[in-house]
Amino acid sequence: MFKEFKDFAVKGNVVDMAVGIIIGAAFGTIVNSLVNDILMPPIGVLLGNVDFSGLFLVLKDGKVPAPYVSLADAKTAGAVTLNYGLFINTIISFLIVSFAIFLLVKNINRMKREEQAPPPAPVTKDCPFCLSAVPIKAVKCGHCTSELK
Repeated sequence: MFKEFKDFAVKGNVVDMAVGIIIGAAFGTIVNSLVNDILMPPIGVLLGNVDFSGLFLVLKDGKVPAPYVSLADAKTAGAVTLNYGLFINTIISFLIVSFAIFLLVKNINRMKREEQAPPPAPVTKDCPFCLSAVPIKAVKCGHCTSELK
């Protein structure tokens, strides 16, 4: 049983999957930074100096009553909040990661199609009279001596 597990764990697919998960986690961090630090600030400026990560709705006041200046203040006060700004950032991150994965899979599929060789040309044909296989260049069947076209 241990040998079977070792064979499974060392197979290329499992190792490839582990590498993919690690690279995916690193890629997710990069995308989160892209969304939070590069994309959302200009979008927020265009929409009137809105910081999406700071958009929230207070559902229940905390120890200190509302209004809260920031999400951090609301959390510090123990308020229950609906953080729709963070949700918007997460959706944008998801869309970017999904699009990047789509492009990756599309290119991998294209490379696989290019790698596949066309099927080899047939080397035999069937005699229409006796249905025996004869070489493709034959003009007479070697089995029934019929003339072939």
